[in-house]
Amino acid sequence: MRKSFTDQMGRTITINYPPKKIVSLVPSQSELLFDLGLTNEIIGITKFCIHPIEKFAGCTKVGGTKKLKLNLIRELQPDLIIGNKEENTQSEIEALMQDFPVWMSDITNLEDALHTIHQIGELVDRSPEAAYLNHLINTGFTDLQTLALSKNINKRAAYLIWKDPYMFAGQHTFIDDILRKIGLTNVVKQSRYPSMDLEELKAENCELILLSSEPYPFKEKHIEEIEAAFPHSKVMLVDGEMFSWYGSRLVKAVEYLFYLQDKLVIS
Repeated sequence: MRKSFTDQMGRTITINYPPKKIVSLVPSQSELLFDLGLTNEIIGITKFCIHPIEKFAGCTKVGGTKKLKLNLIRELQPDLIIGNKEENTQSEIEALMQDFPVWMSDITNLEDALHTIHQIGELVDRSPEAAYLNHLINTGFTDLQTLALSKNINKRAAYLIWKDPYMFAGQHTFIDDILRKIGLTNVVKQSRYPSMDLEELKAENCELILLSSEPYPFKEKHIEEIEAAFPHSKVMLVDGEMFSWYGSRLVKAVEYLFYLQDKLVIS
């Protein structure tokens, strides 16, 4: 059976439905596909698609998200490739589009993520499972927003993703939207992921600085460095997956963010 779908970049693809040979090029979307029950259909993932870890070892690795092994993907002969506008390299995606149906997501907020889960559920014939995940995620984040109001969580925050140079999650990013959902105001006014030195950040009256575990692996030793520059700010390590993975990991993120809100109230 042949069926057509429109991706989030407005492109229409036609696939053998339901797809039996799927290559996923994004970690959070790979985890989603596994959680939708597609273990047998997934034939290729990236080296960063580490969840669920028990599925990782037995799956063909097709390179990194931004440096794919195009010839290996061609050898696999997938009937569907699923990628993301931000996480994958445009030229590589365009090359794959010449030979295979490639469905692309484009996600900047939680609502986009929920829509993506819904659309991927339709794409792979797992709509009921996707709807259940969306129910859990939507309910959880509604509660998180309610708690942010009731506990009066209203802190000015910065979210660090890289070091040397320091890079931050700015406006119009998924991370920025998650910060807002739990009651935090992102002090970084630039879009996307700007570089800033710490002196620039001092002018923003930042109450909370979050050091992400990915893509740069911030550790405890980095807290002292930031605290020295910001003696009046709270500096915390956070799990980057819980702020930036926009698939089924959002179910786990709800519980993680509840605990984080508790810490913010205490502090």
